[in-house]
Amino acid sequence: MTHKMSLGKNLLYEHPFRYLCPIKSRASPLFQLFNIMKNIVLFGPPGAGKGTQAQILKEQFDLVHISTGDVFRKNIKEQTPLGALAKSYMDQGHLVPDEVTINMLAAEVEARPEAQGFIFDGFPRTEAQAQALEALMADKQTQINAMVALEVEDELLVTRLLSRGKESGRADDANETVIRERIAEYYRKTDILKRFYKGQNKYHGVNGVGAIEEITQRLTQVFDLL
Repeated sequence: MTHKMSLGKNLLYEHPFRYLCPIKSRASPLFQLFNIMKNIVLFGPPGAGKGTQAQILKEQFDLVHISTGDVFRKNIKEQTPLGALAKSYMDQGHLVPDEVTINMLAAEVEARPEAQGFIFDGFPRTEAQAQALEALMADKQTQINAMVALEVEDELLVTRLLSRGKESGRADDANETVIRERIAEYYRKTDILKRFYKGQNKYHGVNGVGAIEEITQRLTQVFDLL
């Protein structure tokens, strides 16, 4: 006699951060959503050209570019409740709690229900934030596909930033000591995230040296696989 195990009406996938997502079959809208959307965490050290590439890739793949800095400035300028709350912490010299930041990002995601995916620029910065972002994506019935990081040698970054400082007049790009500390701070923060996403086989390092078009081509090859 053949025995069959009943799994109930839905096969449930339990997200590690408490969300349950029902997946019925490859033909279900939810299964298709997981496969269609591209949600990328994009990183690169100062001077790597991350902002330029983010603008190109969002157009190329029809994605929404969400920059944490832009979101903060927008909320503070528009005096939203979250913006006022964030400003109150900043005015006191305190870090803005993760909950406030993730709620701002959630509002941006919810405002784009038609989006084919998102490029998150400047977030997450810690493992706790990465977990919160994954929970947010699971709540929207999707996921983070990958962390993609531009990799450039430090000396080239310093040269680029000093050159940019002469052209733009930006004070933070004019002092080599400050530049090297910014680069070191980037590695201190992203090493944690690199380990986090590597543990999920979601980390992709991309050579960030060369012409803009060459770097875009390398990034495109990675994005196409996600």
